[in-house]
Amino acid sequence: MVIFRPMKLAASLALVALTILATSSFAAQESAGGKIVVYGDTANFYGMGKPNNCILNNRFKHGDPVGFRATAINPVTGKRDRSTQLVVHLSYAGKTVDIPMRDRQTAKEPEREFWVAKWMVPADAPVGIVRYTITAKDAEGRMGVYKPFEVETSQITIVE
Repeated sequence: MVIFRPMKLAASLALVALTILATSSFAAQESAGGKIVVYGDTANFYGMGKPNNCILNNRFKHGDPVGFRATAINPVTGKRDRSTQLVVHLSYAGKTVDIPMRDRQTAKEPEREFWVAKWMVPADAPVGIVRYTITAKDAEGRMGVYKPFEVETSQITIVE
């Protein structure tokens, strides 16, 4: 014969309800928070009005201006948040160089909904592949990473 104890049953049901509520709340926060979606490319950054400026490129010589362009999409809104901080991390010659990116959008050029950074290839950069990633972090602490394809011919390459 089973004896029901109302207090014990009520406590057990309350515990189950709290567990379900906490789990579903955590899952909703996790899916709503998500990771920032980051993507970008590299281009020549010779300067406005100069030949070959802003043309996609991944092969550069010493002294060339490498331009990094990227965007970051907030996983909750699906839109770009201009306050997100992006940083390019370059690895070459056994060191890592961090280059903060800046928001390219201005009142005069509102269509420029991306961030940019420029790196002049230094004389000490060895000929060959330069690895890089771009990280993003927003005010809520969400993060995201862009890493180019692991195909050698698509990596930034320093040539002579």
